Amino acid sequence: MTSHATAESAPASAQADAGLTHAQIVTILIGLMTGMFLAALDQTIVATAIRTIADDLDGLSQQAWATTAYLITSTIVTPLYGKLSDIYGRKRFFLSAITIFVFGSALCSLAGSMYQLAVFRAVQGLGAGGLFSLALAILGDIVPPRERARYQGFFLAVFGTSSVLGPVVGGFLAGQSSILGVSGWRWVFLVNVPLGLIAFLVVARTLHLRHRRLDHRIDWWGAAALSVAAVPLLLVAEQGRTWGWGSLDSILCYAVGLVGIVSFALIERRMGDEALLPFHLFRNRTIGISSIISVVIGIGMFGGLAMLPLYLQIVRGASPTKAGLLMLPLTLGIMTGSVLAGQLISKFGRYRRFIRMGGLLLTVGLVLFSFLRYDTAMWKVMLPMIVFGLGLGFMMQPLMLAVQNSADRKDMGVATSSATFTRQIGGTLGTAVFLSILFSVVPTKLAEAFTRWVPTAEFQAAVKDPQVMQNPVNQAFVKALQSGDRGGLNPLSDSSFIQHLDPRLARPFLEGFSNSMNLVFLVGACVMFVGWLVTFLLPHVELQGGERPAAE
Repeated sequence: MTSHATAESAPASAQADAGLTHAQIVTILIGLMTGMFLAALDQTIVATAIRTIADDLDGLSQQAWATTAYLITSTIVTPLYGKLSDIYGRKRFFLSAITIFVFGSALCSLAGSMYQLAVFRAVQGLGAGGLFSLALAILGDIVPPRERARYQGFFLAVFGTSSVLGPVVGGFLAGQSSILGVSGWRWVFLVNVPLGLIAFLVVARTLHLRHRRLDHRIDWWGAAALSVAAVPLLLVAEQGRTWGWGSLDSILCYAVGLVGIVSFALIERRMGDEALLPFHLFRNRTIGISSIISVVIGIGMFGGLAMLPLYLQIVRGASPTKAGLLMLPLTLGIMTGSVLAGQLISKFGRYRRFIRMGGLLLTVGLVLFSFLRYDTAMWKVMLPMIVFGLGLGFMMQPLMLAVQNSADRKDMGVATSSATFTRQIGGTLGTAVFLSILFSVVPTKLAEAFTRWVPTAEFQAAVKDPQVMQNPVNQAFVKALQSGDRGGLNPLSDSSFIQHLDPRLARPFLEGFSNSMNLVFLVGACVMFVGWLVTFLLPHVELQGGERPAAE
């Protein structure tokens, strides 16, 4: 990678002799995007269908375990995939990740209980951890940094597309009693099988790169210590709200996690360049600062994204399918931002301005979300979606580009996986913490809303309306309210009854949830603002041009 000339400036014949052509790269990208699409779509489909799945398996209270198991395994194996692929080559491990993911999906479709599903989701996570990081690492192998910005936009388009299709497909499949004699929700996992086979065949046929084997030791002890550190901390992040953050179970997780962190640090220091996450990478200022930004951005970004579907479904009464369609402006923003940033970075070689601009847009978007009410016009809801999506598009791929551009080629896999790993850690923490804040303040906000609305003439008229009382849901609610049980039915365990209430009776619930989400969005904006300030510490490193690698 010594030449700074782009492949576009060379004749087509020279490209064919020197390395991969544009057509070859696009063909490889189709396989990589199919693999990434598997994992990205699975997350959104399962999130939409999980309540139906849990009801069918008689395990509503255990549904969080299925999510936790997937997050734990996918997060832990991410750096391991990066290290192993640096040593032995990307292709075999990307194909292995697809195979494991498909196998785990097939197992999930056979689950007979939520605990079985959690175990099978853990198997899925073992594959998913390689799909994201290795796809980006392979792109780093086949395309010089200056050109890479354009191609990475395709990957963000995959995330945007899955965020829309996931709720639509998940809602449709979960809503079917059976398809071809199989329960509808089981197709949520079975749909991965044909997609996985297509991805496997495309990658197997198109990805042919020369790999120089690196004779390094594999840091198995580091991987074990990382597991000891990550498992209890991610577990308490997901379950702490249920257990209680100061409970004995939570304290035990904190203690074991701390032991794991200390052990991991000591092992990685001893292993040096052979480490699973080599510390010398983070001594590089660009990679170190980018990792900090990734954690903070992961917290704010995923925390904010976790609130949007809840707002649309609980407060605005949208079905999961409709909520997915209503989030199209977010997808449009992501695609527009990623394509625009990719084209301009490829042309001018400047990426810091987009990272800073993206952080600012994400902060502004979350601030705008904090003003949403239960009766806000829908176009005013979609406007901050576009702003937030543009911020994501401007920020995600330039951050990855900065890390890959600053790492040696021999460390491409581990550097890429470290960037993915830090974002996943931040996203998991952000989702857990923001949901904890939401459900902690909802009871207070609901009480305030009922105190304000119950005495109003409009609310009292609904209570005394005979036609309103013909609805059994309205009857149960009013009866509970009159007996002193404020709110009657419990919206924290099942909020679906709100959509069946008379609009006048439902208003305190809608306002209470809306005000609670406003607070969460505001907290997210504060976190994102800190992340935006950190972007000003990021140094600029000139993007390298260079020749594309030759095919086998």
